[in-house]
Amino acid sequence: MGIAERKAKEKEELKKLILQAAKKLFAEKGIEQTTIRNIANAIEYSVGTVYVYFKDKKEILHELHTQGFKQLGGDMRVLFNVSDPMERLKALGRVYLQFSIENQDMYDLMFHMKEPIECLESQEWSEGCATFDVLRTTVNECMENGHFKGHQLEPLTFAIWSTVHGMASLHIAQRVERVNLKEPETILYRAYDEFVLMMDKS
Repeated sequence: MGIAERKAKEKEELKKLILQAAKKLFAEKGIEQTTIRNIANAIEYSVGTVYVYFKDKKEILHELHTQGFKQLGGDMRVLFNVSDPMERLKALGRVYLQFSIENQDMYDLMFHMKEPIECLESQEWSEGCATFDVLRTTVNECMENGHFKGHQLEPLTFAIWSTVHGMASLHIAQRVERVNLKEPETILYRAYDEFVLMMDKS
């Protein structure tokens, strides 16, 4: 490995370190209470070093936000090799739930904190649009195959997303255990199975 390649690799690793520290601090302290100095202290570098990579805290948030949607979208797009659109739709929901469980801090940054969206006021939300399009395309194929008769594509797609997102959000917020369920530890996927049964009847 040459000097230029090694320096490029070191820069990429440091940028990754900054993002990892920021994500952890945002989750623990909240976005407003986290400063660039907090992030610099966490990685044991100077504040100036962080500013070499990111102009401000919102830019760090946007980068994390983008990474999260790229990961989720990639996981979902893999399922396009499932030829039956209804089976693909069911699998997409399970992939979405699994992502939310395995990446809870990232999921909060993607959906529950307004700051990343504020960073997008002057630009298109390409990552979120691409991920939504995976779902919309699948729902459209389901409709073309005779499912969801009498429904409209975009409102139905949004309703499906909202339902699964609501399940994930309640689970992450630990609200599930507070409503006196008999088996809260398994309710998330059991509830999703019930939702799938309703879709099967459509």
